[in-house]
Amino acid sequence: MNRIVRAKNEKLIESVSVREFFESFKEPLKLELVAGDTGLDKTIRERSLNRPALAMTGFFKFFAAKRIQLLGAGEMAYLRELTAEDEVRVMTEILQRNVPCLIVSRNLAPSKDLKALADKYNTPLIRSPLKSKTFTTEATILLEEKFAARTHIHGTLLDIKGIGTLICGESGVGKSECALALIERGHSLVADDLTYVKRLSDRELMGSSSELSRGYMECRGLGIINIAELFGVRSVRIQKRIDLVINFMNWSAGMHEERTGLEVNHIEILGMQVPLMEIPVRPGRDMARLVEVAAMVQALKQMGHDSAAEFNERLIAHMSGQMK
Repeated sequence: MNRIVRAKNEKLIESVSVREFFESFKEPLKLELVAGDTGLDKTIRERSLNRPALAMTGFFKFFAAKRIQLLGAGEMAYLRELTAEDEVRVMTEILQRNVPCLIVSRNLAPSKDLKALADKYNTPLIRSPLKSKTFTTEATILLEEKFAARTHIHGTLLDIKGIGTLICGESGVGKSECALALIERGHSLVADDLTYVKRLSDRELMGSSSELSRGYMECRGLGIINIAELFGVRSVRIQKRIDLVINFMNWSAGMHEERTGLEVNHIEILGMQVPLMEIPVRPGRDMARLVEVAAMVQALKQMGHDSAAEFNERLIAHMSGQMK
């Protein structure tokens, strides 16, 4: 049986303003605003960059006007070869398509005409000392994170032997107490009680805590405790990929409990399916040990070893042998 549970409160980022891009990445990308500051509220609607080389020759059939336009050494050399009238004509055709901004790499100096056009069409003209290839790589990674779909889940996220394990369940079920026991055993805390999740491209889900609560944990009866001060800096991680979700449920007589491990459950978070294990909570159970083993079982599955499936195959082979 493959049961899918969905996470809610999903937020999709469809656009980012040029102002936000400039202010957020000014330091890592070494950005300098040269002209067109009146257009900083324009929006970037795609996470990739565009080199407008073909557009400069007049071919606009597949022109990506919603992207940041990067003018590298080739484009700037081409503009320098043109007369002032031709440069104005070429760049006017591009700017009239309402591109979000122009970025010049290698700290190349834009002409006075290009600056004047940027001001006229309210298009930010930005310069960076980075090479075109480096700038494209770095900016794409940063935009990928900026455009990442986001949500938040009530649960505690830990790094257990390299497996990002999100422990969920009703309030008071024992999530924080279990997490504290796991931290004592050498595992790391990422987020307590509320985990912020973002989807990086279609590859992975990354979980983190808010900056305010990072490294702190609330335990009923103890209050707020500082994990790093108690257990050392290794006990806290800033973020971790989510590999497994464990849901704690209060045990009741007659409830369904997985006995073989053949039943596969998933929770859908931001369009991606994550393995889900549901563990009943009852007096006397070492929940921290169960979660630790569950994480190791998931690690084995990622390596291609499924204990339940392997045992099932052995059992079938044994039964077949007896029938003969």
